[in-house]
Amino acid sequence: MRVLIVDDEKNIRESLKKYLSLEGIDSAEAESGEGALKQLEGESFDAVILDLKLPGISGQGVLEWMLKQGLPAPAIMISAHGEISDAVAALKTGAKDYLVKPFDPAELVIRLRSLVENKRRENVIEAERRTAGGTMMVGDSPEMRQLSARIDKIAASDVTVLITGESGTGKEVAAREIHARSPDRDEPFVAVNIGGIHEGLMESELFGHEKGSFTGAAARKQGLFELAGRGCLFLDEIGEMPMPLQVKLLRVLQERRVRRLGGVSDIPINARIISATNKNLETLVQEGRFREDLYYRLNVLRISLPPLRERSADIPLLAAHLLARRGSRSGAITPDDGALQKLSAYDFPGNIRELENILERALIYCEGNVIRAEDIDLHERQGPAPAAVVSPPASGAEPCPAGDWSMEALEKKAIMDALARCGGNRTKAAELLGLSRKTILNKIKAYGL
Repeated sequence: MRVLIVDDEKNIRESLKKYLSLEGIDSAEAESGEGALKQLEGESFDAVILDLKLPGISGQGVLEWMLKQGLPAPAIMISAHGEISDAVAALKTGAKDYLVKPFDPAELVIRLRSLVENKRRENVIEAERRTAGGTMMVGDSPEMRQLSARIDKIAASDVTVLITGESGTGKEVAAREIHARSPDRDEPFVAVNIGGIHEGLMESELFGHEKGSFTGAAARKQGLFELAGRGCLFLDEIGEMPMPLQVKLLRVLQERRVRRLGGVSDIPINARIISATNKNLETLVQEGRFREDLYYRLNVLRISLPPLRERSADIPLLAAHLLARRGSRSGAITPDDGALQKLSAYDFPGNIRELENILERALIYCEGNVIRAEDIDLHERQGPAPAAVVSPPASGAEPCPAGDWSMEALEKKAIMDALARCGGNRTKAAELLGLSRKTILNKIKAYGL
């Protein structure tokens, strides 16, 4: 926890700073309202201890400025006996608490911790409301044990991480695992799928906006960078980020500050950044579709997740975990040896996400509490056409196989198959095909699917 102490009396500032230090709380000092504004503009604080009577800008003035800027740090006002009415007015303005001089510093610490914990809890709840949840990392194969050991080392630091891997390998799960093992595990974990946000809304979602900054902005909104606080912001599908927004993200990473849409001042941020992609960012850099300087900012530490076909030994554990998480009206359902053998022999182009879909179908097909091999519908892709059809035709024979083999028709069929395999979920279908969500939506509309 880091706290700003604003008081014009030096002995109060120094005694509070010393007492907070003994309680394990870091602090900074300001002796005037102007000094407080300068500190708040340059650094992020978890709370502010604010004297009402200050030279220059008053404590009430500082509080009003904080609220106008939308700074999330809660303020505790300090007042003398004759200033209680002013303290009450500050509470109505937006202060979270007040104490009357002289006060017990132990009481101050109790109230500080309560306010900061409440704010953290609010951020966690809002983060879970606005972002997708994940699950735990499952597996005991050599590949997963090696990955787990690497995550342990990475979690202990706060450096930026890039996670790569095929679609469906569990990149968000790995990011959540890094956060769960970090010293900041109690802070918010905020996940955002860059490919799943309309380009016109992406900047507002990430950086926030001020009231009236655009049509429909009826109130101030915190961006996800702010919402993450001292926790973690996970940027999934980072390769889908438009080039203009890449420039702004680079600035945020360099300066550790964000500016809301329509805002006039920068807000310091403390969140750890983890990004992920199923694309080859090096290739995108070479093609001019991803900034090289941003790539190096994101790729400080790197984790590559193995595809499921390279750790098939984990399939029984994963199946048991996914089935237990799914639950059933009939109680516990388990796959028999035949079902597990069939699953282990499959190459899973959609990785863990595809395994989950297969098990969803098996729950519908199976009778009783056991999933058998015949209940496993793999929806396997059709292989190449038979040799007799694609080989050079005999004299007088039809030169091409029957049916529409145009690129448009094949693409339409591939999208339809992917949608069927993903239960109509367009985002998952796009990931399965290696497309962005925007691209698949455009093609669905064009083909009238």
